[in-house]
Amino acid sequence: MLYKQLENAGLNGTEAKIYLASLELGETNVSRIAKKSGIKRTTVYLSLENLMEKGLMSAIKKSGKTKYYAEDPRNLERIMEERTQRVAKIIPQLLTFTNLIDKKPDIRYFEGTEGLKEVLKDALGYPKQEICMLYSESYLKDFEENFFSSYYVPERIKRKISARAILPDNQEMRELAETNQKSLRQTRFIAANLFHIRVEIMIYGNGKVGIISFEEKFALIIQSLRIYEAFKSIFETMWATATEK
Repeated sequence: MLYKQLENAGLNGTEAKIYLASLELGETNVSRIAKKSGIKRTTVYLSLENLMEKGLMSAIKKSGKTKYYAEDPRNLERIMEERTQRVAKIIPQLLTFTNLIDKKPDIRYFEGTEGLKEVLKDALGYPKQEICMLYSESYLKDFEENFFSSYYVPERIKRKISARAILPDNQEMRELAETNQKSLRQTRFIAANLFHIRVEIMIYGNGKVGIISFEEKFALIIQSLRIYEAFKSIFETMWATATEK
């Protein structure tokens, strides 16, 4: 329908009807345009002003009366080009605001053993970076230890991804820390009676936080710079107060 096509070209619905009516009528007055288009006279006057500003209508005086006529429809091409150019000029300025908008975090959910592995593997997608971790002891009894020893740790080392981990201070975690040097890992300890974190938390990728509940076979990845910065700040505070030995 021509009305819709004219709207796509930058006219509103009223302007489109008035312009089409004027094209059909030729040189005419406001009353005839109003009758032909079905638009009230007062509204026609306002829209004619807008159309003239856009170069689609013109007016002349004849015998003391104002007559209107539609300009060449090819002027619509010029209008479209001008609009495109105006938009192109302001796009760089508009893009500067996108960094100021708090974007909704991207949250992905995972279930089952394979789902937990996908979260762990996601952290391996950032070679030569660092993963900061709050360990959960539950992986020892609720997950496949072989996955860590035969795949995850070797792959992390291969990709030169270092790790800093905060652990509860107990015998099992002390034994794990003995493998630090060959595992490209640093560890620090917090008294077991104060460390009640039953999920594993990974802070990585300059914007991601992975949370894994081995016991519940449930995990999620949150991608949000604000949330990442908050968890990273918490980790650094804990790291600064934790003991090395």
